[in-house]
Amino acid sequence: MDKVITFGEVMMRLATERHLRFSQAKSFHAMYGGGEFNVAVSLSNYGIQSEFVTKLPDNDLGKCVVMELNKRNVGANHVVYGGERLGLYFLETGAGTRGSKVVYDRAHSSMATIKSGEINWSDVFKGVNWFHWSGITPAISQNAADSCLEAIKVASELGITISCDLNYRSKLWKYGKEPKDIMPELLKYSHVILGDLDTAFFMLGKEKTNPNYTNPQSLPKLYELLFDLCPNLQTAATTLRYSVNASHQKIGGILYHDKKLYSADLKEVTPVVDRVGSGDAFMGGLIYGLIKEKHNLQKALDVAVAACCLKHTISGDYNLITIEEIEEFISGNTSGKVSR
Repeated sequence: MDKVITFGEVMMRLATERHLRFSQAKSFHAMYGGGEFNVAVSLSNYGIQSEFVTKLPDNDLGKCVVMELNKRNVGANHVVYGGERLGLYFLETGAGTRGSKVVYDRAHSSMATIKSGEINWSDVFKGVNWFHWSGITPAISQNAADSCLEAIKVASELGITISCDLNYRSKLWKYGKEPKDIMPELLKYSHVILGDLDTAFFMLGKEKTNPNYTNPQSLPKLYELLFDLCPNLQTAATTLRYSVNASHQKIGGILYHDKKLYSADLKEVTPVVDRVGSGDAFMGGLIYGLIKEKHNLQKALDVAVAACCLKHTISGDYNLITIEEIEEFISGNTSGKVSR
């Protein structure tokens, strides 16, 4: 049986109701989310056994996170407790020509204080064949970066497939290090990387390449350069997103593997209910596709794009779409008719 471990920080999300601005809000809708947490939920929805590893405060809010994991059928057997607080983020959802806004309140969170040795990764990885992390975790603190590297090294020694969503967040790298100081060592172990080429080269300390995704012939050379920099890399992918406005997106995707480029046509997504977490939905779909459709990489990419598109219809951080709904989308059934 396939089993995936994801590692990162979960936060409480406090969102204004409907599309209110922060200055209009008299209350906030509370839920939970975080990049790697969201991926684990997606995989659980698709029937893949998943477990989320993190550090939580030993208080009622930390216990509520575990309750949410249990509710979503995501394992929480290796969560550790300590630190001062659960990280928060505030969301003002945009509409039309007004974009969404995020304000983080996660300084000194429990996850920021995690230390190497707190988690027994050899125990965590028993019976596991996939480990997923993202660029958010090493951006939180040096402690989190060190713990992430510790996990990656153990996973690598055990022959586990390692995936990374680059997830660059400029607001998070505040502890004196830049991505180029941390990410190259982490990425050299990864077998699957999700992110656009410029972000990848930026995190690796290389110059921008300005890839032209509308000209597929120009991409293999750039992907081969990325593969040269990441010696264990097998598959690289990126979400193609063209934002007409906050309520109207066009979503596609690119995947490069074994010197072959795969692409998924752009899909219209309108109206957008919630864009947050749509990249994580793509990642969850990609992992599922690479596990279940490893001999059909076009299908794996199509699953990722469909998952991303459908997440835009779901309120909250994580995707609550089933694999059956993804198959319907891929087959061309996008009418949204009532199922009865």
